[in-house]
Amino acid sequence: MSARSLNKVQLIGNLTREPELRYTTGGTPVVTFGLATNKSWKDQDGNMKEVAEFHNIVAWNKMAEICQQLLAKGMKVYIEGSLTTRSWEAEDGSTRYKTEVRVNDMILLDSKGKQGNGAGEPAHEQEVEEEMPLEESSTDEDPLEDSDLPF
Repeated sequence: MSARSLNKVQLIGNLTREPELRYTTGGTPVVTFGLATNKSWKDQDGNMKEVAEFHNIVAWNKMAEICQQLLAKGMKVYIEGSLTTRSWEAEDGSTRYKTEVRVNDMILLDSKGKQGNGAGEPAHEQEVEEEMPLEESSTDEDPLEDSDLPF
């Protein structure tokens, strides 16, 4: 009998950049964007401290199209999904890693979405396909192009 495991992420935060919609060579839509979450506390001297965490978010298929249509930089959103980590070899021969949150559910928390839709509207991934993560070609640390992807 195998042991159970759980890979679930729940985040509430603000988009740090506009969602970027791209398509795999097979035509599958994928969107990537950043999300910032904040934590605040009082230190030993009673001073308020705040730190931000930045998360890489990726959505596939219909969820990717929904995120592209509704989300914009600065909007507050609830994201539910799972962690995925991918790796690649950098130009200097070192192995690089990137951890992303793969979206399963998304709820707008602002009063209006980019297209004027109301807050609290959940969007659920209807069909989850196992896809290989999209390699971002726009960063120095990830030199792969879309044409390098096996799909």
